[in-house]
Amino acid sequence: MSAELQQELWSRWRLVLGKEAEKQLVESGGGSGGLELSEDERIMDEALAAIYDDTGGNGEGGGGSGGNAGGRGGAGSGKSAPRLAKWLGDVRSLFPEDVVSIIQNDAMERKGWKQLLFEPELLATVKPDIGLVGTLMSLRGKIPEKTKDTARQLVQAVVDDLKKRMETEIRQAVTGALNRRQHSPLPSLSGIDWKRTIQRNLKHYSAERRQIIPEKFYYFDRARRSKEWTIIVDIDQSGSMADSVIWASVVGSIFASMPALDTRVVAFDTEVVDLTEQCGNDPVDMLFGIQLGGGTDIHKSVQYCEQFVTEPKKTLFILISDLFEGGNQAGLIRRMREMREAGVRTICLLALSDQGKPYYDENVAKKLAQDGTPSFACTPSMLPALVEGALKGHDLPALAEKLTGGNK
Repeated sequence: MSAELQQELWSRWRLVLGKEAEKQLVESGGGSGGLELSEDERIMDEALAAIYDDTGGNGEGGGGSGGNAGGRGGAGSGKSAPRLAKWLGDVRSLFPEDVVSIIQNDAMERKGWKQLLFEPELLATVKPDIGLVGTLMSLRGKIPEKTKDTARQLVQAVVDDLKKRMETEIRQAVTGALNRRQHSPLPSLSGIDWKRTIQRNLKHYSAERRQIIPEKFYYFDRARRSKEWTIIVDIDQSGSMADSVIWASVVGSIFASMPALDTRVVAFDTEVVDLTEQCGNDPVDMLFGIQLGGGTDIHKSVQYCEQFVTEPKKTLFILISDLFEGGNQAGLIRRMREMREAGVRTICLLALSDQGKPYYDENVAKKLAQDGTPSFACTPSMLPALVEGALKGHDLPALAEKLTGGNK
């Protein structure tokens, strides 16, 4: 291994372990003259020290990224806006995007820097991500008037990004499930039913040309019927469900924009809030209408949602919850079973996010599964196939098993 590569590896260990470990690293072979950090590495070191070094970060001895490297002063407690703004800039310029999100979140949780969200000039330097949106939602009602516009812009940026990731696939899933049913006499190249056309024209096969010469083409009916299906999205807004709430709100807004669907979006803790109107107008308004935290009464929300089931066999009910019921558990299980028996397609998403396996009430999930309602964590990429399968009448427990690979 070259001397340059060795030095780079030792420098990385130094950044990971902090200044307190420098002596041990040198003694272990990290360079006889000490570990020399480059200018960028020194700035990275101070940015990390501000959050993760117990001996620094109180704003007493450092000057942000331009401060004393030996003192690990870092960005301080955030009381100095210029230093904090510089720190945020250093973090965003020197670390990958996924690492920036982690550091920002740790800065707010470990150092109490949520006050940065109250200053427009500081908030504008933050990387918009789902974690930040969750924090802004939790601070609803506390954000000063002067910061609201900047906060809304950040939430809008995240919502636009999430919609970009999902909208096309969800629209294709819904239209694919609902519109490829009846045939139409109206010609459309994109709407040709090739299977039916070939079957009906086999007798017109030309041996000389070695091809079928169709006498008649058959087309799928692409006309959209208004409100053909009802989709109810029932969202648990307890604090542990923050990421799922954000994704679910975006998904709800996509459903609401489709004329073929009658979409209802409901959020609940111990009370129920109908967000359907906000969802149809702007998902950002809907997110700011959600209050994360509080208790959980899933039974009450399911009972509220039952009023929207007018045609059970054309209704999809999506419950997004970790199933920690603080209300009537027996009533919840009974109502979900009755919906299933009436013909409603029911699904429980224990989480709707890019994250791993969720923490949930396994007992309730098991009882719902026994009644035919699959309960599982769902990534955004899985959701279009799930929705399409539900609308097409596929076996939902079997579909859930296939999509998750058996990992509930």
